[in-house]
Amino acid sequence: MSFRVSLFTLNNNTMSSYIIQGGKQLSGILAVKGAKNAALPILAACLLSTEEFVLDNVPHIEDVNRILEILESLGVKYRWLGQNSLWVKGCVPNLATLNKNALSAMRASILLFGAFTALKTSFSLPKPGGCEIGSRSIETHLDGLRQLGVKITKKGADYLFQRPVVLKGKEITLNEFSVTATENILLASVLSSGKTIIECSATDPFVQDLAWFLNAMGAKISGVGTNTLTVTGVKKLHGVKKYSIIPDPVEAGTFIILAAVTKSHLTIANVAPQFIRSELAKFTEANVPFKIKNIRAGQGKNYQLADLEILPTKEVRAIKKVHNMPYPGFSADLLPVFTVLMTQAKGNSLIHDWMYEGRLRYVQEIMKMGAEIITCDPHRIIVSGPVKLVGKEITSFDLRAGATLIVAALSAHGKSIIRNSYQVERGYENLVERLSAVGVSIKRVED
Repeated sequence: MSFRVSLFTLNNNTMSSYIIQGGKQLSGILAVKGAKNAALPILAACLLSTEEFVLDNVPHIEDVNRILEILESLGVKYRWLGQNSLWVKGCVPNLATLNKNALSAMRASILLFGAFTALKTSFSLPKPGGCEIGSRSIETHLDGLRQLGVKITKKGADYLFQRPVVLKGKEITLNEFSVTATENILLASVLSSGKTIIECSATDPFVQDLAWFLNAMGAKISGVGTNTLTVTGVKKLHGVKKYSIIPDPVEAGTFIILAAVTKSHLTIANVAPQFIRSELAKFTEANVPFKIKNIRAGQGKNYQLADLEILPTKEVRAIKKVHNMPYPGFSADLLPVFTVLMTQAKGNSLIHDWMYEGRLRYVQEIMKMGAEIITCDPHRIIVSGPVKLVGKEITSFDLRAGATLIVAALSAHGKSIIRNSYQVERGYENLVERLSAVGVSIKRVED
């Protein structure tokens, strides 16, 4: 049976908060869940076949519930087989019953642009929503689909898509290394006629996981993990008996920082170290000690899994400059959490997020806790440390800010109240239970 009432609906009626008592050392094992940003495009890909799928390591989070609600409105059937195992039955999507309100509420619904292009000669969809972290243009998506031969026009609040009856492969050059735009072109082109070459494609683990999943469905995609993807179109795709979503590299990095700022001895289980190489290099530079243990094969032997033992950090070193880059560079989603780590380091650190001009709203919240930060402009801050953070009442404005504030609250002395816990629940599964198991004093309350 599918869930008819989502956390999104509940949180529109009642707001909730986290109450955290910080300043404690933690111990135990924190297992990384499946990657939200891999699960969402893979679920969208299930539209490309009417057969059955079994997906493992699916994060049981609000964003997954949200896209399942959208897929269900199209006729897709699903049921949870366990906490993180999901059965899905694809369908010929019925656009007349599409839940456009749900679609407009989340950014990842943009993946329907590519999936519907593969299936329909014409359709209309509204612009997707998402976190308010700045101007997030969808032009790269539209430009890539236009290069594939799709005619796109704006009609009121909707976009109207029209393509030839036979969609033919083309050479496409994306105008930026966009993860979801790359995924959209993959979804759109796998059932086309001929060969599609995607230049300037994103190489992120989430793109790789989608490509591996599509290949498991019978697609022919080569160049996975490089900036040039080649798609040889096939006539039909099939179901997949079992596929495991990659572990979330953002959650892994967040937990490592959590251990460092609390000077704790924690084991972070179910990590794919190759997906966080740049971040691990920065942790080493910041004097965060760790050991990689229990190395084993991941899904399809495409990557390795391991457990990371994080040892108590004696003194965090300041890093002069940290900035996000396209993968395999430092992740933009980990920059806010890394800022908390730098508040505990001796010296000054420049944090530069060139992608999102609206993401720095978390800075004011951790400054309430005692952080010494100078905002240079909408993209750059200078963090001075070390400082002793103290618990305060603070507000989560977006998903990554929510995780950042939790880490800050754990580092701080005293009680913190983090408002709008829904933002965190969009991307992190059962944090209260998981953090409590390693010694965190945390509870969720309705406001």
